[in-house]
Amino acid sequence: MDTPAIGGRYLTGNFAPIWTESDAYWLPVTGELPKGLEGTLFRNGPNPQFWPTSPHHHWFGGDGMIHAFTIEKGRVRYRNRWVRTPKWQAENAAGHPLFDPFGPPDPNVANSDGCLDCVANTNIIAHAGRLLALEEAHLPVELDRNSLATLGFHDFGGALKTPFTAHPKRDPRTGELLFFGYAAAGPFTSEIAFGTIDRQGKLEQLEMFRAPYSSMVHDFCVTERHLLFPILPLVGSLERAQSGLPPFAWEPDRGAYVGVLRRGASAASLRWFRTESCYVFHVMNAWEDGSRVHADVMQYEQPAGFPWPDGRPTDRTKNAARLCRWTFDLNAKTDAFRREYLDDLRGEFPRVDDRRAGLAYRHGFYACSTLAPEENPGLNMIADFDVSTGRRTVWVLPPGDVTSETVFVPRRPDAEEGDGYLLAVIWRSAERRSDLVALDAGSVQDGPIATVELSGRVPFGFHGNWVPSC
Repeated sequence: MDTPAIGGRYLTGNFAPIWTESDAYWLPVTGELPKGLEGTLFRNGPNPQFWPTSPHHHWFGGDGMIHAFTIEKGRVRYRNRWVRTPKWQAENAAGHPLFDPFGPPDPNVANSDGCLDCVANTNIIAHAGRLLALEEAHLPVELDRNSLATLGFHDFGGALKTPFTAHPKRDPRTGELLFFGYAAAGPFTSEIAFGTIDRQGKLEQLEMFRAPYSSMVHDFCVTERHLLFPILPLVGSLERAQSGLPPFAWEPDRGAYVGVLRRGASAASLRWFRTESCYVFHVMNAWEDGSRVHADVMQYEQPAGFPWPDGRPTDRTKNAARLCRWTFDLNAKTDAFRREYLDDLRGEFPRVDDRRAGLAYRHGFYACSTLAPEENPGLNMIADFDVSTGRRTVWVLPPGDVTSETVFVPRRPDAEEGDGYLLAVIWRSAERRSDLVALDAGSVQDGPIATVELSGRVPFGFHGNWVPSC
């Protein structure tokens, strides 16, 4: 079904939902998967259980579906399952959609527990022996690692009652998981909660602060000693949501802020920096250099996929993200910070070797395109950007194909930074199906060393992670 009545491009092509959960064993492999590559690539993305009926349907509002590619001794099996949130269960029982996370509240649908807008569709991580499906407005949802069965919300022993980001950061030195949650005092409020979970899964620090306004804060930055919270003018409004206008809209007159806080310090010591209006969905990495903190981010002039407050679309020529470095001088008396573009390619979904997360690093990986977003919204290249030299190496996909986010897997636990493999799911538009590809991260330009063929589609999704075999 490629011609939706509503939902625009978010219900066409490989954005369109699939209707089945399936298991496939020992998929065809072209080339050879490396010895020692043993584990599972988990990916998460929106896949509505029923065809959306709301005129406000947005890609971000689809039910979460997990796709698991398990690699064992050069062979691959695949499994996909919906995350059975309270929303999914209620709609499954009703046999039709009940709740649209991006539409106005429906007075005919009771949502007293505040969970019927939970979609758990953005990321999936493993921490302290638990597999957690994430989105930024609710608690994590725990899944069984093998069957992908939904086990329910995980609140860290009752210690967490605020939203939990889809982009927590694991400190590779301590094993701690650092997180935040926006709208922490209720929908469209400006309060932001943040905290730390130790390597055993126990919630440690948990605090809250008030941001300059209610913003969609999709990602944040973590270094060895600091946290950075971008408050950028993709603004949430309860009044708009209740009136049928866009709940989140571009309001550049609000200005852009980044709060910098020393790790372990009280929220009262948070320092605000200012810059011209821009938007960032995703951070590549952040690190410290003396009194300076650097953050490499994918920066937009105007956010892709979101309108002005009156519903008019933003300028698609400005909906392209490029790799940009933010630099904060903590000794400076001014509240301004420096921004410098590092690459001219449109790109998204930046990743690093996670063993260098929060530390000075050399290799960053991302999906990118030479085409402007108004020409082709898909990303048709995978890049390795050497931040020490500014040199970019790319693999260009065959015409019409589109890549997902890449995930880096080290060759060995003690391998040098960037010595390993990149895994990505590729949409083969001409064949209307998907493949999993593995590239040698040191020679991205050579293309896949192995391709795993699926007979069906993995719809466009957001994020994933590699979990080694136990």
